Amino acid sequence: MAFPKKKLQGLVAATITPMTEDGEINFSVIGQYVDYLVKEQGVKNIFVNGTTGEGLSLSVSERRQVAEEWVTKGKDKLDQVIIHVGALSLKESQELAQHAAEIGADGIAVIAPFFLKPWTKDILINFLKEVAAAAPALPFYYYHIPALTGVKIRAEELLDGILDKIPTFQGLKFSDTDLLDFGQCVDQNRQQQFAFLFGVDEQLLSALVMGATGAVGSTYNYLGKKTNQMLEAFERKDFSLALNYQFCIQRFINFVVKLGFGVSQTKAIMTLVSGISMGPPRLPLQKASREFTDSAEAKLKSLDFLSFTDLKDGNLEAGS
Repeated sequence: MAFPKKKLQGLVAATITPMTEDGEINFSVIGQYVDYLVKEQGVKNIFVNGTTGEGLSLSVSERRQVAEEWVTKGKDKLDQVIIHVGALSLKESQELAQHAAEIGADGIAVIAPFFLKPWTKDILINFLKEVAAAAPALPFYYYHIPALTGVKIRAEELLDGILDKIPTFQGLKFSDTDLLDFGQCVDQNRQQQFAFLFGVDEQLLSALVMGATGAVGSTYNYLGKKTNQMLEAFERKDFSLALNYQFCIQRFINFVVKLGFGVSQTKAIMTLVSGISMGPPRLPLQKASREFTDSAEAKLKSLDFLSFTDLKDGNLEAGS
C-alpha cells in the first residue's frame, strides 16, 4: 500500500503531556510547545501519547483530546504527527486508531498488550492486525519496548512477513538496547522501505551505523538541536564529530540516570529548558525533586545545553 506522505525519518519528539498542579491536562500550552519544538529544537515530527506522554495513565477520552490538540496546533507547522493508540483493550485501541484517522493524524503506533500478554509472534500479529484495520488509510508502526511490556518477542521475528498480514505496516519504533535484534530488522528488510526508528537516545549513533532511518525519544524535546547536529555530522561522514556529539549527550543522560531518570524528571527538565510548564506527572509517578532539578540544571549549563549555542570540537571535549 502506498501512502502519499514521505517516510517518517529524522528526529521525532516523544511529546510530554502538560498537566496542571491538580493533575488535569493543560491543553493551553500545546500551541506554544509546538512552536518551541520547531523553532528552538528543529524538531518537526512528534509521537503523541506514548511512554513520555503518560498515554496509558490517561483515559480514552483524554487521549482523544490530547491527540486532537496536537494535530490541530501542529497543522502547517509539523511534518508528521504519529499517535500511539496501544491499549490493553483491543476495542479501546481500535477506537483510538479510528479517531486518529478521523482527526487527520499521519500515522498510528501500537505497543504489545502487557497484562494478558501475547506470547507468540502470531498472536501479537493478530492483535496488531485488528488495530491497524480500524484505520486502513493510516501508516502503522509497531512500538517495541520489551522492558516495559514484558513481551520479549524479537522485533526481527515480528517483521518477517508482516506486510502479508498488515499491509499498512510502515515501520518500527525500537526502544530496546538489543542492537543485534535491531540490526537484523534492518538487514533482513532491506528491500522494504520501512522506517527504522530507534528509541534509546543515548545509543542513537550506534543505531545510525546499523541503518536507523530516524529516532523517537524524550530528550529530543530539549536536546533536539544538539542531536540534529549529530545527525548532520553523521550524514557528512564526519564520524569523529558525530561521536563527540553523542558522547556529550551521553554525559548528560548518564548524569541524570544516576540520579533517577524517568517521565517525572523529563517533565521537570523540559519545564526548565523550554520555560513552558509541564506540571507534575500523574500518579503513580511522583514529581521530580527540587534536588534533581537543581542538579540537572547545573549539568545542562556545564555542557552548554541551556544556551542553544552551537557545539564546537573544542568545548565538546571540555564538557564534563
